[in-house]
Amino acid sequence: MTTQKPASPPRKKWTWKKSVIFGIIAILLLVWGVTRFASVSSTKNHHRNQPQAVAIAVAHKGDVPVILQLLGTVVPIANVTITPRVNGHILKIYYQEGQHVKAGDELELIDPRPYQATLEQYEGTLAADRAQLARARIDNARYQKLIKQDSTSAMTAKDQEYTVKQLEGQVKFDEANVENAKLNVYYCHILAPVDGRVGIRALDLGNYVTPGQSGGLTTLTQMQPISVIFTLPQNNLPEVQDQLDTRKELVVEAWNSDNTRKLATGSVKTLDSQIDTSTGTVRLRGIFANDDERLFPNQFVNAHLLVTTLHDVLLVPGGAVQTGPDGAFLYVVKDDSTITIRSVKTGYSDDQNTVILTALKEGEKVVTDGINHLKEGSKVMVAATQSASAP
Repeated sequence: MTTQKPASPPRKKWTWKKSVIFGIIAILLLVWGVTRFASVSSTKNHHRNQPQAVAIAVAHKGDVPVILQLLGTVVPIANVTITPRVNGHILKIYYQEGQHVKAGDELELIDPRPYQATLEQYEGTLAADRAQLARARIDNARYQKLIKQDSTSAMTAKDQEYTVKQLEGQVKFDEANVENAKLNVYYCHILAPVDGRVGIRALDLGNYVTPGQSGGLTTLTQMQPISVIFTLPQNNLPEVQDQLDTRKELVVEAWNSDNTRKLATGSVKTLDSQIDTSTGTVRLRGIFANDDERLFPNQFVNAHLLVTTLHDVLLVPGGAVQTGPDGAFLYVVKDDSTITIRSVKTGYSDDQNTVILTALKEGEKVVTDGINHLKEGSKVMVAATQSASAP
């Protein structure tokens, strides 16, 4: 018996219709890709060719002050600790704490009665000794006449001369005692040695004081005028010295510790006699009238020392100057609104302006803002114009 194999299923045939469909899809995908690539390339080229917005400044000539900013401390010209010069109890206090007084004003009184009594005692002794001296001189004159007439002995006359000299010495001693006693009475009246402001008193009425009293009685600080001591780096010393030799004094301003507000204007006339080797600086003293007392002793300030003024120099804003491997350079805007990079040599610079010494002319435009991605030949569009101006 013969076994028949099952018939295999019929094979599917790839029809021409399917080939046409897949071909159309492939063509559509190819067209879409080419269109997309062209669109992206066009966008990139559009952005690449679009001018970049920048802020510029026009270089121009002007005057700029050369100012050194230095750290300083307010120091009184006179700061006196008031101390007693005699023993005694404080009998009176004439001032209020914080009061302004004049030189010679009485501040306190130490009980003067013991010293007044001593003075009167010495004055009495002096008067008695002067009387004895006057009598001895009369006797001496008489003895000198008698010895010429051989009416007395030479020894008696000589003894009288010695008596006169002895009493003259005693009178001088008495006079010194009287002067010393007067000084003690005077020292009982404690007077202000200078004009100034009285501080907080250390001892109240009735306390017993002695010469060299620890802490003194109070302090007296001269407020007008007042000084600021500040330090100058030794590298700046020659130019400051030259200006002082020429002009005899320099203008200095005192600004607060935050450097945001000017407090006073004064002058500098002298330099210290030596450089501090530990800091490489030399001290200067600025004198300020301080009429409104904005400067207070031991206050920290910023001193702005005007050294000189540069005239007719080429200025650009400090933000326009860039620094690269070869030094300072500027982005200069040409007439066709494209950028050229120009190396320059700079001079004095402050918070606002920089002096350009080479490679730039008055009236040329430099970029001050929007410098990101700028390069040689970049196209720019001016969004804002700034100006360099001397402070």
